[in-house]
Amino acid sequence: MQDFVHLHLHSEYSMLDGACRIADIPKRAKECGHHAVALTDHGVMYGAVSFFDACKKEGIKPIIGCEVYVAPNSRFEKGNSPSAVSKPYHLVLLCKNETGYKNLIYMVSKAFTEGFYSKPRVDMSLLREHSEGLIALSACLAGQIPTLLSQGDYDGAKKCALEMSEIFGKDNFYIELQNHGIAEQAQILPLLEKLADECQLPMVATNDCHYLRRENANTQAVLMCIQTNSVITDGRPLGFETDEFYYKTTEEMQNILGGYKDAIENTVKIADMCNFEFSFDEPKLPTFKTPDNMSAEQYLRQLTYNGLKKRLANGTLTFDPQGEQVYLDRIEYELGVISKMGYNDYFLIVADYVEYAKSKSIPVGPGRGSGAGSLVAFLCGITEVDSIKFDLLFERFLNPERISMPDIDIDFCYNRRDEVISYMFDKYGDDHVSQIIAYGTLAARAAIRDVGRALGMSYADVDTVARAVPHELGMTLKDARKLPALKAQYDGSYEVQKLVDTAMELEGMPRNITVHAAGIVVTDLPIAEYVPLAVSNGTVVTQFDMDTIAKLGLLKFDFLALRYLSIINEACGYVSEREPSFDINKIPFDDKATYDLISSGK
Repeated sequence: MQDFVHLHLHSEYSMLDGACRIADIPKRAKECGHHAVALTDHGVMYGAVSFFDACKKEGIKPIIGCEVYVAPNSRFEKGNSPSAVSKPYHLVLLCKNETGYKNLIYMVSKAFTEGFYSKPRVDMSLLREHSEGLIALSACLAGQIPTLLSQGDYDGAKKCALEMSEIFGKDNFYIELQNHGIAEQAQILPLLEKLADECQLPMVATNDCHYLRRENANTQAVLMCIQTNSVITDGRPLGFETDEFYYKTTEEMQNILGGYKDAIENTVKIADMCNFEFSFDEPKLPTFKTPDNMSAEQYLRQLTYNGLKKRLANGTLTFDPQGEQVYLDRIEYELGVISKMGYNDYFLIVADYVEYAKSKSIPVGPGRGSGAGSLVAFLCGITEVDSIKFDLLFERFLNPERISMPDIDIDFCYNRRDEVISYMFDKYGDDHVSQIIAYGTLAARAAIRDVGRALGMSYADVDTVARAVPHELGMTLKDARKLPALKAQYDGSYEVQKLVDTAMELEGMPRNITVHAAGIVVTDLPIAEYVPLAVSNGTVVTQFDMDTIAKLGLLKFDFLALRYLSIINEACGYVSEREPSFDINKIPFDDKATYDLISSGK
């Protein structure tokens, strides 16, 4: 039997819509004897890197793509105009190469930052300017061509097909055929075939996968009900009236669409054309603008030795003559490692924003984590911890034998941290700095409550089941089901069984996006050349999380908001009213009266 490749698939990152878990997609492909599979989430690329990794692990070729939303007119058009309120059309885009990937992430980013209106939208001008390296498929019933055919406008559909062919090139634009047992699809399939023939365009068979097996149809329907705040008893969500939106075998696809010329064969042809691969072994570090055309290495050395003189002068560093060489040796060793590993600019950037905060009287923490083991960080003012005095290891932070990105966490006053982040945006530019995404997930109790609402169960009944799930870190429904409180309810009621089993299938899936509490990323080139961007409550964020950002070689900076810094700062202010010379950095760590007070238990 001839081969087949699924080119239209929605993972869990088509939030509250797709029910294909990233880790299970390549396993299902392998099970069906397929050598490749594509990921085309709705308007986003959140799961692209984890999908790539999962496929590589299973020996399946990953095809990176996205089903974008295309504004009927301009992506900038919003408000009450007829074209603005019209639903955006769907269009499937697949990356052939790195150029295609860069064009796709640029468009997906602009869809959020410029075109968002109910959905993240691209437009025809973006498609025209950034079509290179991409293959386009005409999409599902929500695509422009199928929509026009459904409305009886064959000429309009043909005009659109020719325009898309001109934008992407005849070999890169395909008329997409689907058959999920929906009457509207059956009605337009002959028209799509006719249009492809008249326009001399190739056809391709897809199945718009939203779940991996037929038996998962109801679970995906519940997920859609959670999204639309509806109940499953009102019927299947619009557009998913059948249970045919699953990952089908080659034989199943052959049976429903094998009669259309080359439609099955073209899936393999397209897969062979798509060869983009992520690169994980090349750091993409930002640069720091140094004074007097100095190199970053030279400037960091200057800052370090100036810091040594300054700390000796103000008494925050003292050593006897025999100890001087220990410090000088450690400085040279650290500077050598930092330079060898290419992190001079990183230290300069951190030192710069810490200095900015201090210059604005924004309280900054003395140092935390492995970064406090760096003497260079201490001398540059990044930390207030003398790593030699406290016998701290630099190698825990940077180690030439273990290549890993540096990570200096800096605590800032809870009330004023945002001022430092704003400084970074001002200094490096909005297009070079972004905050980082985080995902809210369907945790155990939340999954129970969401699924219960979608199933139409009463609040009281759902609450009883949810309360039987303990409030414990890492608690899963699988574990909770073994505990007496939930086990008794589960064994005693079919309704509770259905609730818990459905919630278990959805547990852990991403539910919404939010902003990472501390991380921002700074890049040398515009950030949208490396990763796609999204917007969360008005804040621009990367579409990849902090672990993926680091994996791709981008540098994350952590700006932690610490409430206690604000409290300590206020306390220091009160002390200074009586003792103007008071300096918290000069408080001895072995003050007996302090420890006596703590030990008194008052």
